[in-house]
Amino acid sequence: MDEYDFAVVGSGSGLDVANAAANRGESVAVVERGPLGGTCLNRGCIPSKRLLYHADVVETVRRAGEFHVDATVEGVAFADIVREVTEEVDADAESIRRGLRGSERHALYEGEGRFVDERTIEIASGPDRGERFRADTVLVAVGTRPAIPPVDGLDDVDYLTSTEALRLETPPDHLVAVGGGYVAAELAHFFGTFGSDVTIIGRRPTLLPDADPEVGAAFTERYAERFTVHAGYSATAVEETPDGVRVTARAYEHGADGGLVEGGETVTATGDALLVAAGRTPNTDALNPEAAGVETDDAGFVETDEYLRTTAEGVWALGDVVGEYLLKHSANHEARAVARNLWGDGLEPVDYTAMPFAVFAAPEVAGVGAREDELREAGREYAVNTYEYANTARGSAMHADGFVKALVSLDGDILGCHVLGPDASALIQEVVVAMKAGSGTVRDIREAVHVHPALPEVVQRAFGGPFERRG
Repeated sequence: MDEYDFAVVGSGSGLDVANAAANRGESVAVVERGPLGGTCLNRGCIPSKRLLYHADVVETVRRAGEFHVDATVEGVAFADIVREVTEEVDADAESIRRGLRGSERHALYEGEGRFVDERTIEIASGPDRGERFRADTVLVAVGTRPAIPPVDGLDDVDYLTSTEALRLETPPDHLVAVGGGYVAAELAHFFGTFGSDVTIIGRRPTLLPDADPEVGAAFTERYAERFTVHAGYSATAVEETPDGVRVTARAYEHGADGGLVEGGETVTATGDALLVAAGRTPNTDALNPEAAGVETDDAGFVETDEYLRTTAEGVWALGDVVGEYLLKHSANHEARAVARNLWGDGLEPVDYTAMPFAVFAAPEVAGVGAREDELREAGREYAVNTYEYANTARGSAMHADGFVKALVSLDGDILGCHVLGPDASALIQEVVVAMKAGSGTVRDIREAVHVHPALPEVVQRAFGGPFERRG
């Protein structure tokens, strides 16, 4: 049995730690059951955002008339768009594979890896099936996959997850999405822009339930103008009909005692394509973590301490599989923390302060820090100010629809910020830097010189007040 200094199961952000080990002269094993590069590269943020940019271009052209510009979209080579993105992603994954295969410092095992003993891994399937090795240090970074909810009849119909939807070369006539989170929101924007009718069914009262409630409500309102939205409904049954796949959903009450509303209203939606976008589930079910002494929670996410050590000596974990933030930039942040804790001068807890998120829909949404409902539930006193894009020079020129919401303590500390509108994913970064690298107060943003007339002024003015005291 081969032995290594370091091994990683999964080739997403965990590969960064593996490369750091190799650069230190350690022998390294990499286990991957699919294309190299992990979820983000192959079936997540990279292909989705590349595809979504094409939709944004189309939307820009369609809005040209607002600016007295005569422009129309005469045609779209949809299949070419998808093929080009797919080929780029596949080429990147193959490039990583070739690099590992050609490296004298890495050994690549292709197939499903599972623990068979302490820090001992066997390849259970794939090209390297039957291989077995041991490592002094093992990093678990196996990620997650789309969760499939227990809906009656779902196993008897064809459906898409985000994995398949990102490679569809023909837009559906009518897409029915089960789930109201960022995956459903982004894919609704993509397919809707290219001609699909879209129906979204989500259990929460608003779409994007992880966003600040005011942002989520505003986003839902805008999507309801564009698509058919059934927020506050849970899919209960799916069946194939002559007209397509029909989804039945019933009113759902969210909360501690939530569930289907007795005698609640029922809605149906029928389409030629069904998208299941109901969250993510960890890929630990095939890992056999108990053989290595690695504990998981009830949902299957790996239990770690504040340093990302698991319950097994010499075994670490990072990324989606630890269930902290299911975001690529969080996984990259955790990878740096693991490397620092493995080879630095001492252990440092992972600092999740100011972890932002963004949704690349139309409108864009981004946020960082506390939401207003969290502050209310915690009984905190706080102050809030909301500023509209349209009240800035650049926002007015763009005919921009949206706002920035600033949440601060009564002493002026930044508690959170939430953005709905153009370039939200870029605008939020100023607040992240202030919270993480600055003093974390309103002064960091309010007193910084902002280019005029530029869009970041909407952030400055949101933090400039006047603030309304609440809580």
